[in-house]
Amino acid sequence: MSTETSPTGSRRKLLLAVAALAVLAGAAWGWRAWRGVEVATQAVQRRDLVQTVVASGRVQAPHRADIAAQITGAVVAVPVRQGQAVTAGQLLIELQSAEARALEKQAALAVTQAQVRLRQLREVQAPVAEQALRQARATLDTARAAAARSEDLFRQGFIGSAALDEARKALELAAAARESARKQWESGQPSGSDYALAEANLAQAEAGLDVARARLRYTRITAPRAGTLIDRNVEVGDVVQPGKTLLVLSPEGQTQLVVDLDERHLRRLALGQSALASADAFPGQRFAATLAYINPGVNAQTGSVQVKLDVPQPPPNLAQDMTVSVDIEIARRPQALVIGLDAVHEPDGPAPWVLKLQDGRARQQTVHLGLKAAGVAEVLDGLQAGDTLVTGADAVHDGQRVRARATPAR
Repeated sequence: MSTETSPTGSRRKLLLAVAALAVLAGAAWGWRAWRGVEVATQAVQRRDLVQTVVASGRVQAPHRADIAAQITGAVVAVPVRQGQAVTAGQLLIELQSAEARALEKQAALAVTQAQVRLRQLREVQAPVAEQALRQARATLDTARAAAARSEDLFRQGFIGSAALDEARKALELAAAARESARKQWESGQPSGSDYALAEANLAQAEAGLDVARARLRYTRITAPRAGTLIDRNVEVGDVVQPGKTLLVLSPEGQTQLVVDLDERHLRRLALGQSALASADAFPGQRFAATLAYINPGVNAQTGSVQVKLDVPQPPPNLAQDMTVSVDIEIARRPQALVIGLDAVHEPDGPAPWVLKLQDGRARQQTVHLGLKAAGVAEVLDGLQAGDTLVTGADAVHDGQRVRARATPAR
């Protein structure tokens, strides 16, 4: 015997199934509502917080040395190249020196002649003059004695006036000869005119030799100090003129970074602030720098202020005019209470707030923020270390039941 299902029974079974599904769905929804919406969270923690200003700039030596010739001459050698490191005193450019060497020899000969003249004055003329003076004095003494005898004989009538006049003239001539010999002797003494003239001639000759030697030295242009040649504008065969820049030297040990910062950072800058920098060509090699100069003026066109940072120990691959990235530390908070800015609502408003996970619900909490840096902020008031905050959940409202999203196993 077959059994048939009536249409009324089928509808009843369908309704029962739908009702069962509805009950199950409602139960599931109620369970989820009771557990709360799954949200991303973060914990409030304590750690050192550093605020930096990030900018880019260039490497620059505080002083560049422009190397130029001091005389006109033809270049015969340039034994250096652009970008080469040189030591103090190293030959950079050599000029034609044949004429300068000839002038030096000529000046040296003039010095020798002047020395010989002074030596001759000391060793020959001075002794001769002294001997002539002794002889003139002796002749004068003899003439005086003869004149005295002639005076006696004339008074006694033994000789006439003509003989007396001869004796007197002989005395005058002897006195004049003695005076001439004395002057000749004095001129050859260290305080005399001939001696002074000989010394002046020697000094003039020595000065001429110094000039000739300096001119010869000018044919060899050397590095005034150690550094790197960052520009070269001379080749062998060029005829150079005095004062024209031929090479540019960047001295070593005086490296600075020149950076233009937005003027809004000016109030936070202070001399001595530390920084970390890296050349764009070598981003993985960071080095220390110190803020050494803040331009008191602001560029009206760009709204920026120029600062300079000293680099006490520049890396060997840091070259002049390289582009660098600089992080200047403008503030530091040791062991500050820190939260991510992605958990803060209206962070720049008058009353920023967060949603704190408390007893399974999101509770709005006003916070007082301090230092901000690199996506995080310092909390001065409103939270404690270990508090859990809802992040990235704009749809969550105050009082809503929520639960922390489970971290996937790794």
